[in-house]
Amino acid sequence: MRVSRIILGCGNFGGIGSAPELFGRGESRDEAFALMDAAWEAGIATFDTADAYGGGRSETWIGEWLATKSSDVRDSIVLSTKTFNPMDAGADHGLAPERVRRQLESSLERLGVERVGMYLTHAWDPDVPIAETAGVLDELVAAGKIGAYGLSNVDGDQLREALASGGSFGWVQNSYSLLDRDAEREVLPLCMEHGLGFTPFSPLAGGWLTGKYRRGEPPPEGSRMTLRPEPYAHFQADEVFDELERLEQEAAEHGRSLATHALVRLLDDPRVTAVIVGPRRPSHLEAALAALA
Repeated sequence: MRVSRIILGCGNFGGIGSAPELFGRGESRDEAFALMDAAWEAGIATFDTADAYGGGRSETWIGEWLATKSSDVRDSIVLSTKTFNPMDAGADHGLAPERVRRQLESSLERLGVERVGMYLTHAWDPDVPIAETAGVLDELVAAGKIGAYGLSNVDGDQLREALASGGSFGWVQNSYSLLDRDAEREVLPLCMEHGLGFTPFSPLAGGWLTGKYRRGEPPPEGSRMTLRPEPYAHFQADEVFDELERLEQEAAEHGRSLATHALVRLLDDPRVTAVIVGPRRPSHLEAALAALA
């Protein structure tokens, strides 16, 4: 499984992640197309999405974008998608084998492809033994519908259980940044020990590592802290602002923006396979491209 070192995160296409109350928000179809065009032109050839992002809009728009491209482009793009969360308020969720089969088929239809390179469990399902989920994922690999599979949003105990299940889990996608380092305790060491790929999402901590949030100032209109602040509310603390100021000074000493510096630090870690970035507009890719350089 080969991915570009920067992966385009498509979680804001047609919504803000998997939150049903925010479906229809986020980037419009035209804005999503512009982001995919810019990513492809910059050499970013791996796109990360999920069935529930935007209630299916993210996958649909990726599929419609791919349909406008030549076969060479379509064959070069590596697609990664996920399942667990409900597609709408009140819809079913989970990793039961029959649901995984159904959801993958619907993802393939929206994406307009016969196979995805990577399929991830979007969360841990306490109601379904992971060995049962691994069994259906192995079945889908054998059928040629997915190339590889892995886990997202898991802790160390869950990852150990998955690895002991007999499945071929080869990838982990967790939150990881200079402000969110929980993965360093158990998950990253386990990935290294077992040779798993690790692709952090939210490497800029929901925008907190871009310099947009300032001590004593309200968040900018339209920012993540005004749309979906819950995952990042704990950053509103003096010790976090102290750390941000220290990192800004460190970045300036290297002649980098804070965002570029934060991405460099992750890309420079041999445990990190690739970094998922979720730009809101094409110009936001500049920090990631500067980090690669």
